[in-house]
Amino acid sequence: MIQLTRLNNHPLVVNSDLIKFVEQAPDTVITLVNGDKIVVRETAQDVLERVVQFRRSVLQGIMLCSDNNGAALPPLVSRNDARNETGNDPGNDARNVAGNSERHGRPAGEK
Repeated sequence: MIQLTRLNNHPLVVNSDLIKFVEQAPDTVITLVNGDKIVVRETAQDVLERVVQFRRSVLQGIMLCSDNNGAALPPLVSRNDARNETGNDPGNDARNVAGNSERHGRPAGEK
């Protein structure tokens, strides 16, 4: 989000991901992807610099959260890893139910 100023000096915050293009002739007109137009006091160059600054800050935050390998997200745990860590096989429950039913002479799922 970037903070800009309308022509009447009222501040306004714009989601920079929704900006389709910015025109300067003579006022700065921001066109959003939904077709809305916003006229602001800042120049097109100022708007561009604020968008770049905002995106840099977002990416910098992602980099701060990453590990030494540069991965931004924690590693995925495979099904085998989950079984080894918990001592449980996620598929065991279904096999145990079927096994218990067979011992009692009833098909699986019946009481």
